[in-house]
Amino acid sequence: MGLSNVDQQSKLIAYISNVVRSPVSLSGLKKLSGGAIQENWALDVYVETGDLAGHHEWVLRQDAASQVEASGGRAEEYQLLKVAKASGVEVPMTINLCEDKAILGQPFFLMHRLKGTAAGHVLTKGGEKLKLVRSLAQNLARIHSIDPIEQELLFLGEAPSNPALHSVTQYRSYLDAINAKQPAIEFGLAWLQENAPEPKRVTLCHRDYRTGNFMVNGGDLTGILDWEFSGWSDPMEDVGWICAKCWRFRGKDKEVGGLGPRQVFYKAYEQLSGHSINPEEIKYWEVMAHVRWATIACQQAARHYLGEELSLELALTGYLVPELEYEILKMTGKS
Repeated sequence: MGLSNVDQQSKLIAYISNVVRSPVSLSGLKKLSGGAIQENWALDVYVETGDLAGHHEWVLRQDAASQVEASGGRAEEYQLLKVAKASGVEVPMTINLCEDKAILGQPFFLMHRLKGTAAGHVLTKGGEKLKLVRSLAQNLARIHSIDPIEQELLFLGEAPSNPALHSVTQYRSYLDAINAKQPAIEFGLAWLQENAPEPKRVTLCHRDYRTGNFMVNGGDLTGILDWEFSGWSDPMEDVGWICAKCWRFRGKDKEVGGLGPRQVFYKAYEQLSGHSINPEEIKYWEVMAHVRWATIACQQAARHYLGEELSLELALTGYLVPELEYEILKMTGKS
């Protein structure tokens, strides 16, 4: 899969040459870490002639060997990046989408490589990062300014009337599909169904907006990554997701992604969006975050033990489930 042999690399070079209308060469090719659902390759490209002549640092993004059901395709993610960019969100600049499977066996797209790191254990080390917290809140507000009438995102389908109940139904179906027996997750789903809020608005949501999915360079946010789960939802889902304990890495006492206090995040979000945040609603969506991540962890482990993709990383993801279940029970008053 991907760029694992000389023939695939030759096809990629020929493809890029056609896109930029110039002879090109690859002076560097490296598979990036992470990406259990998608594969990312760093490309160092030299373009010989034309408007793009010179050295470029790009990323090629394509599917991993098997998928989680809720993950979107590369064409959809490419379009999401373009719409987000036009709305003022910090994202990588796209270069080209390839849907011709004759090149690498599956669709992929090219984008500019951002400076910095996304590693959660690095970003959450040390004291509070208030500037970064504010920047993340402001970018999330810009994402939530995109509503379901956006014509370029019609592939996302019709917005659910109640995103919370829609998610509960989805996660139950995902567990059923892999025959998972997880009573604590099922209890969490029952609690979420019983306490589901009526949405005040439905917008585009990133749906994986957390530490590990954005790049930071010298303390500055350089880009929001990994849009494959994006869809129409209650915008408070994204706020609950980044505040959930499971995404704090080393900074367990820093409520926004292990980076800083939620009050700073809330204020910056409210100032730019013009919409207030109800802390009780965020508590609900934090429970949803742990239920959802536990469900995804079950799915990831199943990809390994069902033989879809043999991977130690996927197998070990299943060991996260008990800790997530404990948090679900604690948050709902059952532990």
